Amino acid sequence: MNRMVSQQAASLDGVFHALADPTRRAMLRSLADGERNIGELAAPHSMSFAAASKHVRVLEAAGLVRRRIEGRAHVCRIEPAPLAMADAWLKLYEALWSERRGAL
Repeated sequence: MNRMVSQQAASLDGVFHALADPTRRAMLRSLADGERNIGELAAPHSMSFAAASKHVRVLEAAGLVRRRIEGRAHVCRIEPAPLAMADAWLKLYEALWSERRGAL
């Protein structure tokens, strides 16, 4: 496997790992509506800032979120490029799914 393919596979692994958790998916959904601070991301889940921050770190590591610090607030925004990469990978299998679904 060449280096570029290996890097893409690692990035895709990180994206799917981050998306595997329902709390992180909910956080991303919230960020799709605009920037949020970590307290705002934590509130619907009744979790601490520290717990929410751990989820945000996983999203950051996957490249799905960027965080900036404004005073004491950690403000997050969504980064769509990794989602587009995951979507492109899933589209490779779309014909197979459609074909099998039609057979049902």
